[in-house]
Amino acid sequence: MLKILSSFLAGIAFVAILAWQFAGQLMIQAYPSPYGVEETAARIQHNIKEAGWSLSGLRSPSNTIRHLGATVPNVLLVEACNPDYSKPLLKNDGTRILSILMPCTITVYEGGDGKTYIGLLNSGLMGKLFGPLVSEVMGKVAADQQKFITFDPSKPAPALIRKSPGGSGGSGQGGIKDLGGC
Repeated sequence: MLKILSSFLAGIAFVAILAWQFAGQLMIQAYPSPYGVEETAARIQHNIKEAGWSLSGLRSPSNTIRHLGATVPNVLLVEACNPDYSKPLLKNDGTRILSILMPCTITVYEGGDGKTYIGLLNSGLMGKLFGPLVSEVMGKVAADQQKFITFDPSKPAPALIRKSPGGSGGSGQGGIKDLGGC
């Protein structure tokens, strides 16, 4: 009996160590882009709008760091929102805390090798951690995110939309002031 119990505990410890080592790699996904940082961000913005989402903002943490005197590679954060997805989560007391994940943010950055990469939160996996409602919503987000980062090379690059976070989300809701975000 002691041998079975110790083997069971060793198995739990082994799985815990594996989860600790690889959880970060499972939660964040990186994809190479054939374009530069600004063109990749512009194509993502275009795809976001084509998918019916609103743009919430564009931030450059690298510019902030550069203003402080440091040299860092280019990083752009493209922020988007789909109220149809965020509404059920915000209405529910048990899931409202997940507003920390809103707006949906996609990072476009220059790697140490000089190539451009796209970083996404693994929304589908993240959703499964929080129950059926969140799993369903985040599964839809994950499917849309794949559309955001699928580019048609036959189309010319769209212009980068330089919009501040919290600015108009471009939802076109008449006289209602859009404060950005979700």
